[in-house]
Amino acid sequence: MPALAKTLFFLALVLSFTGLLSPPIALSLGILFGLCFTHPYPGATRTSARILLQVCVVALGFGMNLHEVLKAGRSGFVYTALGISFALLAGLALGRMLQVRGNSSFLITAGTAICGGSAIAAIGPILHADDEEMGVSLGTVFILNSVALLIFPPIGGALHLSQSQFGLWAALAIHDTSSVVGAAAKYGPQALVIGTTVKLARALWIVPLAFGTATFMRRKSKSQADAEIIGKSKIQFPWFILFFCLAAIFNTYFLAISSLSHSLFTLGRLGLTATLFLIGTGISRATLKEVGWRPLLQGVLLWAVVGITSLYFIQIGWIAL
Repeated sequence: MPALAKTLFFLALVLSFTGLLSPPIALSLGILFGLCFTHPYPGATRTSARILLQVCVVALGFGMNLHEVLKAGRSGFVYTALGISFALLAGLALGRMLQVRGNSSFLITAGTAICGGSAIAAIGPILHADDEEMGVSLGTVFILNSVALLIFPPIGGALHLSQSQFGLWAALAIHDTSSVVGAAAKYGPQALVIGTTVKLARALWIVPLAFGTATFMRRKSKSQADAEIIGKSKIQFPWFILFFCLAAIFNTYFLAISSLSHSLFTLGRLGLTATLFLIGTGISRATLKEVGWRPLLQGVLLWAVVGITSLYFIQIGWIAL
């Protein structure tokens, strides 16, 4: 059985890179693999998926026009600030109401408000969250993230959302950058540009949230030793966003390398499909069991509130680019 699992894993991974599979199908295959087999390389897969996602996002920058990137990021700033504030307040209220224990409630809330697993990975060490709290939070976000990639494009089509509307909705309501890019790419090229740029602008809010959390924890701590430990917590800046912008600059102003830019953009899309497969393989029966119903219910309710609210304001024109 281990040999069979390894063979199927590499076969599906290679197939994901070929472009024969759409992002939702690659993700579905990954989830199916994770539920049916014991993962042969769980640790290496998590690390590879994180690094590959960042590389692919940078490669996608070679398909973006800098002027469109700046326009989307500038227009989405106010919506992002209001959306994050609303999600944080609603998430903490739901966590208290459902009595979600420990740091899991805040981590799920931060992941929903900003950018899924990246926010949880940045905030977790500051809170000194243990492995169980990190696992529960990441599991909740990954499950909902996978569902979003599958259902958002059909919902957008049924509601006749324009590509601009869908890209904005995906950036505001889907947790991780990978699924935002995957869903937006399936919907259309303009949705991909808007979804990616607004989501990356949203990811920058990890930094002020991390500083705010560290400050709050430092004041809350009862001993100087605890304060020193919290003060030494490292806040990770998402550097790949800077490289994404540099890639967009090259694509906009260096027309002589347009063929190279197009090739890198294509590789980025193929790599993203493979990334989604790797992420899907991390959802196992043990993950589903570990999450439990309280954190999962908090994540589902918060996600529904954020998704429905943002969709409503986009449809009535209060949120637009």
